Amino acid sequence: MLCIKGGSVYDPLNGKAGEVDDIYVSDGKIASPSPGARVLDARDLIVMPGGVDIHSHIAGPKVNVGRVLCPELNRRDPVALTGVTRSGVGSVVPSTFVTGYRYAEMGYTFVMEAAAPPLEARHVHEELADIPMVDKGALILMGNNHFVLSLIRDRDFERLKDYAAFLIKASGGYGIKVVNPGGGANWRTRGNVGGLDDETREYGVTPREIIDALIEVNEALGVPHAVHLHCNNLGQPTGGETTLETMAIAEGRRLHITHMQFSAYKPTKGRPFVSSAKELAEYVNANPNITMDVGQVVFGPAVTMTADAPLQHSLHTLTKERWVNKEIEMETQSGIVPLTYRKRSYAGAIQWIAGLELFLMIENPWQISLTTDHPNGGPFTAYPWVIRLLMDRGYREEVAETVNKRALGSSELPELTREYTLEEIAIITRAGPAKTLGLANKGHLGIGADADIAIYRPNSDFEAMFSQAAYVLKGGEIVVREGEVVSETFGKTYIPALPEQKDVTPWLSPMFSRLYSIAFENYGVEKEKYMPCEVV
Repeated sequence: MLCIKGGSVYDPLNGKAGEVDDIYVSDGKIASPSPGARVLDARDLIVMPGGVDIHSHIAGPKVNVGRVLCPELNRRDPVALTGVTRSGVGSVVPSTFVTGYRYAEMGYTFVMEAAAPPLEARHVHEELADIPMVDKGALILMGNNHFVLSLIRDRDFERLKDYAAFLIKASGGYGIKVVNPGGGANWRTRGNVGGLDDETREYGVTPREIIDALIEVNEALGVPHAVHLHCNNLGQPTGGETTLETMAIAEGRRLHITHMQFSAYKPTKGRPFVSSAKELAEYVNANPNITMDVGQVVFGPAVTMTADAPLQHSLHTLTKERWVNKEIEMETQSGIVPLTYRKRSYAGAIQWIAGLELFLMIENPWQISLTTDHPNGGPFTAYPWVIRLLMDRGYREEVAETVNKRALGSSELPELTREYTLEEIAIITRAGPAKTLGLANKGHLGIGADADIAIYRPNSDFEAMFSQAAYVLKGGEIVVREGEVVSETFGKTYIPALPEQKDVTPWLSPMFSRLYSIAFENYGVEKEKYMPCEVV
């Protein structure tokens, strides 16, 4: 039994906002008070649940290609072997071990891999298993899958539900991810979709129909997390309007819009585009069924990687940067393009501004999560800088004065005076993402919760404060002390307990043999690839 004694506890789910309290830990869980516990003195320290990252690209083939495509980034940050930790590389796309270490050093204990193709899920799990310090899960790509679109076309909802459950289970996944629905299917013949009512060429279904059907399937299966949606027209001046239309499709059902900053633009006269964060925030504020994460842009080098292959080709054409396109048989595709966000460029400044406007205009912090869409908007290691921008208005205004003046002048940012509190930071980095993901034992310090705990030294420089935790406990054991990993541990992979569905083998196996390059019986991931696992 361990007692974390006398800390200022920020546990929003349990109504604690800085009260001095003792937290007891036993057998890896938060426990009831008990005499005789050994003491970790947390007086004058800030105690929070471990951080939860709802959307990050940390494992799988596209991440590896990103590492190979940008070796110059790896050379910037070699990480040496120590008596406790392995060597690797950091920078924008860290190696697997360094990924785990750097999350833990900041106080994070759970990370969701945001886009796993079912056919390559085995590779995803091999890398997730190689990431220490954190628990994890994987969202499974479905929005351009041949069988998904065929079943939607045929209006065969029951079989679609069976197939979606099969994909999640066979892939060892956690939930449903949808990227540019319909656009990826058209990319197989080098096309795309523009609006929600454009048809896919091969299937005759629209993005609107795909989104609606997968939301309905997700709710029918009781998946812990809402459909996790990367909207159509992402990165385009019309993206904000498309996102507003998309959120309306949910009609009160759960829907999570991911990296909304990249969908928060609108056309305007005399400029390439401006932020549409105000309109999007107003919609989210009026619709509690919608949750979102920001995808905050941070200035400097990034590596964009997404299953939105048409977008990546457009980005390559625009920037003339290196580009990789990958087709993943009948399921999905991806593109990878390195990119540098510059504060003096109009586009880079608007993207930085739009993310902050979303943070500051969305009223309910439980509906918004902190992400950078790592490594698309920049590395996850920039989270402490983003926290400082949110908590320190004076600092935010100083940085704003350094960005493109034309962009700043077209925005609402200079008029936004809100400063986040420590309680709100605990919500957007811990309690909120855990609740949105349906992780009942994460993101809080109530009795029975996982004893994943981050302890910080108060500092008026909030970037410094959140960059290095004073202590991090994983499963009740101290794994980080003063921002340094002192004990290596490996977490669990989370999978949902879905209801039993009809066996898809009789109808899927014969078609599979005609369309795929592997045998149906070799498609699923062996359970040991994602063990130990936690079922929620």
